[in-house]
Amino acid sequence: MELAYYSDYAVRLVNTEEPARGTDTLTSLDAVRELCGSSTQMARRLTDGDLTRLRAVRIRLRAVFEAADEGDEVRAVDLLNALMMEFPVSPQISGHEQRDEDGRPDWHMHIADHAANAGASYTATACMGLAVHLTELGVDRLGICHAAPCRNAYLDTSTNRSRRYCSDRCATRANVAAYRARKRLESARSETAPRNGRTAEKAQDSQALTDR
Repeated sequence: MELAYYSDYAVRLVNTEEPARGTDTLTSLDAVRELCGSSTQMARRLTDGDLTRLRAVRIRLRAVFEAADEGDEVRAVDLLNALMMEFPVSPQISGHEQRDEDGRPDWHMHIADHAANAGASYTATACMGLAVHLTELGVDRLGICHAAPCRNAYLDTSTNRSRRYCSDRCATRANVAAYRARKRLESARSETAPRNGRTAEKAQDSQALTDR
């Protein structure tokens, strides 16, 4: 699961845009630099072209999450595979700088940065992490927030696969909205019930007079 850590790269890229709200924070190289981590080698290699590349990739990654959220597992996998073929990774074993409790190298899989540009490097890393997450935990662990108008992507790491929102804030907002909707419905029913009851009584009285 070491490489699954990189799946967060995909989530962060997708969530730089909120289509339903009309917001987009990926509009400058500074924004891309923040996305990559300002002190990373990837950030130091950025050019104007990487902004355009990542904006295009963002659309394709969102499609992966949307397909998964809709239960279309095959389409989600096909879309992700297409990205990985276009942006391949160079995995390597790392651990020289990290030691376990016995002082031995803590060997683990690492993604080497040999991509032609920073945008390709970010994309390859994000896709590989997402692929590991998907195959280890399942396609249904990729989701789109159900709290309208939010459409942020998220990775479900809950034990019972029950996550439906991208954050606690959205979960709270959705629960409050559902509670208020129930209260409005209950209020509407209580207001119409007496009138319906009186109407029924009048109908019975009218029927009684007719029978006489």
